[in-house]
Amino acid sequence: MTQVPSKFKRIGFAPGWAVIGIFLILAFAAITLARDFLMPTTLAILLFFVFIPVRRALDRFGIPPAITAGLITLALLGGLALLLTLLMGPAGEMIANGDQILAQLNTKMADLRGALHDVQATIKTLGEMSGGNEGKIVAQTDSGGVLFQAMTLTPALLGQLVFMLFLLFFLISSGDLIYLKIVQSFDTMREKRRAYAALREIEASLGNYLGTITLINAALGLAIGLAMAAWGMPAPAMFGVIAFLVNYIPYLGAISGTILALAVALVSFDGFWYPCLTAASYLGLTTLEGQLITPYFVSRRLQMNTVVVFLAVALWAWLWSVLGMIVAVPMLVVISVLCEHIPGLEKLGNFLAGDTEPAPDSDPTLALQPRADDLP
Repeated sequence: MTQVPSKFKRIGFAPGWAVIGIFLILAFAAITLARDFLMPTTLAILLFFVFIPVRRALDRFGIPPAITAGLITLALLGGLALLLTLLMGPAGEMIANGDQILAQLNTKMADLRGALHDVQATIKTLGEMSGGNEGKIVAQTDSGGVLFQAMTLTPALLGQLVFMLFLLFFLISSGDLIYLKIVQSFDTMREKRRAYAALREIEASLGNYLGTITLINAALGLAIGLAMAAWGMPAPAMFGVIAFLVNYIPYLGAISGTILALAVALVSFDGFWYPCLTAASYLGLTTLEGQLITPYFVSRRLQMNTVVVFLAVALWAWLWSVLGMIVAVPMLVVISVLCEHIPGLEKLGNFLAGDTEPAPDSDPTLALQPRADDLP
């Protein structure tokens, strides 16, 4: 039999990677273009895995799945209405007074630039070189523009919210039909058992993760609300709700909340030290939560590689904006569970996992040394 030359093998290998690259590019483009459909669908599926144990528990008491689905949907809708009620008043007042707030911020920044003469001189020089703007910060968005953007985005967001709630209702009310259809799509009994075990582990992992994170975020929101009230900040309840919501976003949520607290404190108080201390208290509470409380209460097997988490949050923020940052970690949890049950993906699952307990007297450099099986 004639052997295929090695150069043809190399030529045949190259298009495989090219096809994979093209597929990934097209997949990311499709995910971005279909974001209005995929975002509520993904969120509904994740919530389905979270609430399906509740439906199964109530089913033991003879409660029909449709009633359970309706109760869960109404509870979610009521929770969203409560959060919006706490946010709309202070947020609407801030939007209405947007021009005055921006003017006060510009005044504060001007005072800060006056205190930093060297930095101001540098900015002025750069501004003259670029066209005489002198580094001035000019706000191009007024309160009317913000209101117009909010009015144009609200119908789309409400439509996605309604779609997500209806889809979640149908998923929960269908009972275990989704599980049954997924299991029936496999051929061998071993594959069916493995698929069912993966589904049950996904719902357990997501439920434990999101349930624990939600309780921690609620406690953090209460602590930050009390801290803002102690500092005399306006609308401390709003800061508590914002802290509860943005803390679902790893890393960036704490930073954005701190910046918001600093901006409001700069407008509300005189000087710079008091606003900086207010923002530092916000950052300190979120750091305490992120470094001590969450790692202690979240199961070790659910902790993810910090580098992977940061990259996933950045990627999904680029694809799906804020909602992408929220669902990034839950999707990593799902992928990690699937890697444990799909043959050949164990190494990927190990890469996604967080820190593990090292073996006693273990030396990481031993993993780099060749084993006897690797020697020719």
